[in-house]
Amino acid sequence: MSRFMIRKVAVLGAGVMGAQIAAHCASADVPVILFDLPAKEGPPNGIAAKSLAGLGKLDPAPFATRDRAQHVEPADYGSDLARLGECDLVIEAIAERMDWKLDLYARVAPHLKPGAVFASNTSGLSIQALAAGMPPDRRPRFCGIHFFNPPRYMPLVELIPAAETEPAMLDGLETWLTTRLGKNIVRARDTPNFVANRVGVFSILAVMHHTARLGLAFDEVDLLTGPRIGRPKSATFRTADVVGLDTVAHVIDTMQATLADDPWSSHFRTPEWLQVLIARGALGQKSGAGIYRKDGKRILVLDLHRQDYVDSGGEVFPDVEDILKLRDAGEKFAELAAHPHPQAQFLWSVFRDVFHYCAVHLADIADNARDIDLAMRWGFGWTMGPFETWQAAGWRAVARLIQEDIDHGRAMANVPLPAWVGERDGVHAPSGSWSAAEGVLEPRTALPVYRRQLYPDRVFGEAPADRGELLWENTGVRLWRRPDQDAGIGILSITSKMHAIGDDVMDGILEAIARAQADLDGLVIWHEPPFAVGANLQQVAQACHAHRFDLLDRMVARFQHTAMTIRHAQIPVVAAVQGMALGGGCEFLMHAAHRVLALESYIGLVEAGVGLIPAGGGSKEFALQAHAMAQRAAGGDVFPYIQNAFQTIAMATVAKSALEAVQLGFARAGDDIVFNAAELLYVAIRRARALAEAGWHPPLPQRAVIVAGRNGIATCEMLLLNMAEGGMISPHDYRVAKAAATALCGGEVDSGTQVSEQWILDVERAQFVELLKTHKTQQRIGHMLETGKPLRN
Repeated sequence: MSRFMIRKVAVLGAGVMGAQIAAHCASADVPVILFDLPAKEGPPNGIAAKSLAGLGKLDPAPFATRDRAQHVEPADYGSDLARLGECDLVIEAIAERMDWKLDLYARVAPHLKPGAVFASNTSGLSIQALAAGMPPDRRPRFCGIHFFNPPRYMPLVELIPAAETEPAMLDGLETWLTTRLGKNIVRARDTPNFVANRVGVFSILAVMHHTARLGLAFDEVDLLTGPRIGRPKSATFRTADVVGLDTVAHVIDTMQATLADDPWSSHFRTPEWLQVLIARGALGQKSGAGIYRKDGKRILVLDLHRQDYVDSGGEVFPDVEDILKLRDAGEKFAELAAHPHPQAQFLWSVFRDVFHYCAVHLADIADNARDIDLAMRWGFGWTMGPFETWQAAGWRAVARLIQEDIDHGRAMANVPLPAWVGERDGVHAPSGSWSAAEGVLEPRTALPVYRRQLYPDRVFGEAPADRGELLWENTGVRLWRRPDQDAGIGILSITSKMHAIGDDVMDGILEAIARAQADLDGLVIWHEPPFAVGANLQQVAQACHAHRFDLLDRMVARFQHTAMTIRHAQIPVVAAVQGMALGGGCEFLMHAAHRVLALESYIGLVEAGVGLIPAGGGSKEFALQAHAMAQRAAGGDVFPYIQNAFQTIAMATVAKSALEAVQLGFARAGDDIVFNAAELLYVAIRRARALAEAGWHPPLPQRAVIVAGRNGIATCEMLLLNMAEGGMISPHDYRVAKAAATALCGGEVDSGTQVSEQWILDVERAQFVELLKTHKTQQRIGHMLETGKPLRN
């Protein structure tokens, strides 16, 4: 079988969704042609071009770095259709109108490349009906491909085959989406709204129904249906505002039109209050008002009784708050079901009806229970899916409560639970997850791409994660390996809270590297995110309070020694980074032999936020980079390369993607960037092996680093003076930034002086300790520890 390759993508439809799909492909270095209707005025591709320009205003950013926009070309259906012949994958992402889609298919089909994959990014229309609009010879390469919004950040993609879809093509597309675009795939059946939206929209409808039935306020419900029950902070009604109230209504209308035989069909109706808001143009966040509205700094919420917006507030009833804090999930549900308060009844009712709905429809909408649970995690941000939540609470006990409410007419539908519910103790087991359609436990897919995911998302009741073979551990780190992957490559995992770097972590890293040098071929630093949030500020604050600045000097020296041990280890040390790598965590990865970075990694030297500068070798690393780049430039002046680093450190700039981390100098152009974070450890182990096999050896300490010296410091100060005079920075900001400039420029030496790495380390350590002695830096550290937020003083 020939290799499945996607070299160029076309996206049909430059709306918000289509443009963002194009942006994510471009971030993955896949060139894209973005099509839309010909513009009535100006260049024919003006509609697509305007949409692309608008992406730069979106937050969060659709592109991993701004320069990736150059890889998306605007086009139009009038003069550019022949260019579809350049593309291996064509994604249709126009409005959810069957007639419009079929008309477009007829226009574009003659221009498709032989063997190209054509996919519709529909959120719920029939894939079989759409496939009928393609020529018969094109149907084997046609399927549904449902991205969730925003495509860069939401991991779920539903793949939906039509009857004639070629299985090998679907496998190839799943593999490409998984590794190249970093997506988590659920194979969905061709039923209305597929899997995630079918359950997710029903959950929203259940919330709306019980909100009205029990007379609760919208903001009150959002307090109940957010993080307290394992859902995103935006909860239910805020999420509806973000998605767009017109979009919510459209999906509800789709369910009403296509699911007339559903036992819950009487509830598939857009509430009257929602219809009124839409008619007024109050569509949510995109129109400035919806269920919520901002008035300056005030957040207002719609009060249906007053027919007006009021200050958002509300609170959770104390008894309900106590119930939600219970550790035993079974006890929690029993208490909610029994408590008379409307908030307790609301929560139990919503959970009950979602459980009921999922059990009745499992055989129709999904291959197995695992697919529903993972779809809700990946597509809606739930901490646990409905089936695993039910199973964790005690399958049979919760089933009895549900059936009792059905029997007494309290549930939203009177259809009984399926017979299989009473025959089982749950739906997830080590051997697989329950398929109601097949009556068996289905194992995970055997598609080869998933061998790269050593720690995939697991559902409750599934086989536990393999913790590998322990080699050594202390209270701060764990040294282990996975013999099934490569017994010669060790894995070092930081185990402290938030992976903060204190004495125990530094001791552990030094011991682990010593052991790895003796017994292993390479070492990977990897653990669940965050990678590391920096030094243990609590230890620093305690030493400051005791005026133990001699101890702090030794602590920083040990931090530097640990970073340099990573750099000069006799085996390759590879940093596998996902999530936040801030402060000292960033410095450790900068000293590794190589970095494997998940795309969504947030990396930065943020010490300025607590009145400090990088002193674990971070300032030194930027000085070395400036020296290396200056050697390749005419004149050899290092300061132009110091200036960007100075601004990055002084402003505590954090890279918002791994690609941006390379641009800012926290990582290198040759580092690996992995779009699917589940593949991170697999790639890092193999990178460590490749380095070892290539005869990797540590670099020698540099003894002749040209630094910018006094002139560089003075030039940085000129920038600071302008900012200070403009009221942009405080006097202490000035002092911190000057300390950063001093470290980056190698201290008070003549410009062009050659110094050693150790000299720069000594300078940055001295500046760091002097800042610790100031009252304002101590205030900033205390404020960060108390509030988790930086203080401007």
